Amino acid sequence: MVSPTQLSVVRMVPIARRIAREGRDELAVFRLLNSRRGWDTHHTPVRDAHWALDQIAERLGQDVPICLVGHSLGGRAAILTADRSEVRGAVALAPYVYPTDIPHRLAGQRILVVHGSEDRIASPNRAYELTQRLGALTPAAYVLVQNAKHAMLARHGVFSRLAAEFATAALLGRSTHPVIERIKSGETFLQV
Repeated sequence: MVSPTQLSVVRMVPIARRIAREGRDELAVFRLLNSRRGWDTHHTPVRDAHWALDQIAERLGQDVPICLVGHSLGGRAAILTADRSEVRGAVALAPYVYPTDIPHRLAGQRILVVHGSEDRIASPNRAYELTQRLGALTPAAYVLVQNAKHAMLARHGVFSRLAAEFATAALLGRSTHPVIERIKSGETFLQV
């Protein structure tokens, strides 16, 4: 079972708060606690993400635009769930991904992958290769955060600000962050 006090869960709290603050009361932020830990062939976090999107649609309506944000396997789930019609964007923070993690049908959803250069748990190179593959199908960008590891503790502010600014840009069409502006102008690989 997944506990709300697990570090991987707690790590996303300040990111959710940052997104809410950047959204200036125009965005609703929902945090998903997965039903199970890990990833296996019978139940993945993608199933939990689909369930959550169905719950949001039931509460707020079918046409509510969504930006998914996840860390590690949650980042993988965000990418793989990005093919839902209500999803406008997905942010994958230090995602644990494979080259085959391509959503079934993408239609202009924007994807941002943010990865630490010193991550030894999830491969920055694999994430970059996946971002390039995704970029052939939909707007996708990769940001390499220098001297950051998988836990995002060092330079956490960079990860949270990029996630918040990207979500705000995807859903509200506004951003003041120079990195997000460079991505909007077409850059696909950046280092910070």
